[in-house]
Formats: sequence, structure tokens, C-alpha cells
Amino acid sequence: MDMSHYTAIATATGRDGRAVSSDGKLDVRLAMQKELGGTGDGTNPEQLFAVGYAACFATSMRFVAQAKKLDVTGMSVTAEVGLVPKEDGSGFRLEVVLRTKLPESLPPEAKSDLIEATHQVCPYSGATRGNIPVELLAE
Repeated sequence: MDMSHYTAIATATGRDGRAVSSDGKLDVRLAMQKELGGTGDGTNPEQLFAVGYAACFATSMRFVAQAKKLDVTGMSVTAEVGLVPKEDGSGFRLEVVLRTKLPESLPPEAKSDLIEATHQVCPYSGATRGNIPVELLAE
């Protein structure tokens, strides 16, 4: 592995259990989703992935917008992470929809260009590219 600027370390016991970061700042109870037969009494890996992807994409967008001299004050990103059965029945796969809310003052073409440029820069987008479908929406 390359030398990283930061490495997150977390330990989990499974979908019905607990997940804790090495610094103790994240300590969550995990529970299988009701839709999958669980209690739903805790968070789940898909929610954690959605939070991470939305935060990373929003931060990357601010970086790209600054380089393009665009004001994105008030912007937000909502990530929807779906857990979808594989066609062959051998388990599940992920799919993502990223809904980006940008200022009304930006023209539609500028919004689209900004979102596409961000998708090329965001580390989560880089990790998912070619592995899972990611739909990009401007709202």
C-alpha cells in the first residue's frame, strides 16, 4: 500500500453487533434491517456507507467548485445506498444514487458539469467506479 495521509481503523462484530473506531469516536450498535428479517434496532453498513459517500462527495464538490470559481454555499449531497439481490441469487450487490442539491443561481449545465467533475475527483467515486452502479442527480 502507498503511504497514506490518514488511515481509518474500525472493528465490527457483524450486522447484529457493534462497530467501533480505533479512536473510540465512533461506537455504534449494528442491527440487521427489518427488510432483511432483522430488528432494525441499530444502524447498518449501508447507512454508514451512505453517510461516508455523501460527506466525501460534498467535500470533493466544494474543492472542485472552488477551483471553478463557483459559489456552492448551501449545497448538500444525499446518498441512497441500495442493497439489491444479485440476478443469479448468489447474494447481494450495492447500488448508489447521489442527489446533489445546488444553489438555484447555478445554470443547469454548470450543475451537471460540476457534478461530473466531482465524480472524477471524489475518492469514494473512484473506489466504486466500475464496481457498482452510481447514478448522479442534480436537484
